[in-house]
Amino acid sequence: MDTLARLEQTIAQRRTAAPDASYVASLTARGLPVIARKLGEEATETIIAALTGERQELVGEAADVLFHLLVLLAEKDIPLADVLAELERREGTSGLAEKAARSA
Repeated sequence: MDTLARLEQTIAQRRTAAPDASYVASLTARGLPVIARKLGEEATETIIAALTGERQELVGEAADVLFHLLVLLAEKDIPLADVLAELERREGTSGLAEKAARSA
């Protein structure tokens, strides 16, 4: 988790850089729809890699998904700690029971 925490900090620092100096800043400057679309593209590429690619390709695409998810969370001012707390809250709960509780 230290890696994700460091990445979250790096993203926070780079969001305010000049768009031509940072990929994160360029995404941020283009706005939430572009950030969300990029996360969707990376998720699709991850699915394709899982179904047809080599192991290392899937690892790379999964890393891209995590990175772009952190950029999206930063754009929405949601700290990674909030997501981790939600996962902890769900820990030990059956996935089926958790899903049923959401639809009730």
